[in-house]
Amino acid sequence: MIYERVALIGLGLIAGSMHWAMKRDGLAGHVAGYARSAETRDVAREIGLCDSVHDTIADVVEGADLVVLAVPVGAMSAVAGEMRPFLKPGATVTDVGSVKRAVIDAVSPHIPEGVHFVPSHPLAGTEHSGPRSGFAELFENKWWLLTPEGADAEASDRLKSLCEGMGAKVDAMEADHHDLVLAVTSHAPHLIAYTMVGVADDLKRVTDSEVINYSAAGFRDFTRIAASDPTMWRDVFLTNKDATLEILGRFTEELFALQRAIRTGDGDLLHDYFTRTRAVRRSIVQAGQDTDAPDFGRGRG
Repeated sequence: MIYERVALIGLGLIAGSMHWAMKRDGLAGHVAGYARSAETRDVAREIGLCDSVHDTIADVVEGADLVVLAVPVGAMSAVAGEMRPFLKPGATVTDVGSVKRAVIDAVSPHIPEGVHFVPSHPLAGTEHSGPRSGFAELFENKWWLLTPEGADAEASDRLKSLCEGMGAKVDAMEADHHDLVLAVTSHAPHLIAYTMVGVADDLKRVTDSEVINYSAAGFRDFTRIAASDPTMWRDVFLTNKDATLEILGRFTEELFALQRAIRTGDGDLLHDYFTRTRAVRRSIVQAGQDTDAPDFGRGRG
């Protein structure tokens, strides 16, 4: 056992998966949960998500050795401020937000002396959300990034052990660099997916829904990505604005170059470009990062 008591604030995909993984592997003695929505709390109790489900933040964090903030990035500051008076001395606070600099700026002022803050980000997910969406295998062979800037080394090592115990591979990264990397690998691709699905939604009015009925694999991948939680992604783009805009600017330049190659019939440029990008895909497969989360374990109980 790594932690005697863990408090999960927010009971969606990531927190739910953490609960199932921790209980499966005996990593936590007691897992307590809280969600703002009474409906979510009722579902959590119904399916056995968490050993105890609480109606207030004060109750869920009381006595917790680890507190996990699994709420949208835009809500982090308010939640951290609300829980501050009830944090146990020596406890560790972490988060699972996909933006790190904004979270550090929002949460750090609310962490009292004697409590350790170790920001983190599991690079795992599906398009599903809510208390029924979690499953223990979500983190298997996925990266879990820590951005522990100045955090207590022992607290960071303990959190790393928990992440590894849930099946993840752990690495440390500076917060601003994390946000730039994620803008490339996640944030900008999500925005592009949302845009393509939006274009198709406009076009289907002209084509009598043929775009939807005859969608090929590439477009279906876009729709899967675009089905992600809208509140979470709104907050991601608003809090990682600079890095996302930088990557979108570079994307636009690349897109204009390809557009010109198509217009001018420059087959050599297109072939060379696609050959280079195919090599990137192959490197992702070779790194073992092409394993989609299995569709099991949801809606337990």
